[in-house]
Amino acid sequence: MTVDATARTYMITGPEPEWWYRDLISCLQATFGSLLIREGADPLAVLGAGWRFLHLPGDVRSEEFYYPCPTGESGGTDLGAALAPHHDLHARWWQPADENDVWREVRASLADDRPVIAAVDNFHLPFRPAYGDVHAAHLVVIYGLDETRGVVHVSDAMPPAFRGAVPIEKFLSSWGSANPTDDQDAFFSDSQIGRRCLDVRLDVPPAPLTPELLGGYLRIDAAGFTTASPDSSARTGLAGYDEFAAELVERCRAADAGALRELYPFGWAMQAQASLHGELLRRCGRAWDDPALAGAGRAVEAVAHAWTGLRFTGAHGLEDPRAVASDIAHHATVLRGAYQRAVDAVGAAAARL
Repeated sequence: MTVDATARTYMITGPEPEWWYRDLISCLQATFGSLLIREGADPLAVLGAGWRFLHLPGDVRSEEFYYPCPTGESGGTDLGAALAPHHDLHARWWQPADENDVWREVRASLADDRPVIAAVDNFHLPFRPAYGDVHAAHLVVIYGLDETRGVVHVSDAMPPAFRGAVPIEKFLSSWGSANPTDDQDAFFSDSQIGRRCLDVRLDVPPAPLTPELLGGYLRIDAAGFTTASPDSSARTGLAGYDEFAAELVERCRAADAGALRELYPFGWAMQAQASLHGELLRRCGRAWDDPALAGAGRAVEAVAHAWTGLRFTGAHGLEDPRAVASDIAHHATVLRGAYQRAVDAVGAAAARL
């Protein structure tokens, strides 16, 4: 870490973050993964340990990094705890407190050797394929700031992947963008960026993953799919999925395009989670010579892939939801079957661990 500060100029640079990426994840898991690596943790073991279905009606936002967060006992939400319910990972959104010095909190975080996850609009970032063409909400990692040279150092593991300097004026436009409605991206535009950032902290280093520890996680996960939630406003587990799917089909039949706009970002959150959970179980099954555990992993990955048919059918049917209602119903049924088989497989594997 290099820090050089005078009354008017600042240069704070740290080591380049390591990229972390999987085909079915979004920028949310990718950025958290990079920060977990810096903390000496295995991103897959942390982000892949939990698995559940959670839908919060009215909560879905048009952002690539949307993820449902239940309300905690204190009345707030914790994105880190939602992503990693079995670990001491915490994250809170914040915005600069001083409009005359928007970099103040970023400087402090970088000086403390803590990179910052920032929300941005791809339209204004020169390294994104959407530059100057499509507005879309996205996340990147800030790992350096050089106000003397007028650049901010960012890392983005999402393809085509980038790590390097971006002119401050370009970044400020992206970071403060209104992200207006864009017909070319109905799913991640129309969501103001507002210079939002995430403060991510891993309070306790994860314990080495053992069969006993993973078994405990899986029993909690499996129970979440079959036990009713105490929160009546949250749709959880298989029953919650059934409510979600029935309403989705009903709204499509009523020509409600809003249902399909919500389906794409919400489905990505559930798809990414299932993908990571399945990969973790496959990896552990291989390492521990446990074919049943590896098979459970493959069953959970089948859930992730079944989300593709539902999400993409919805995307292509946006202009005429009624016309794709039957296809949506079909893919929702296929996905429901995949969930049931995976829940059964995970429950059986958990009982043996």
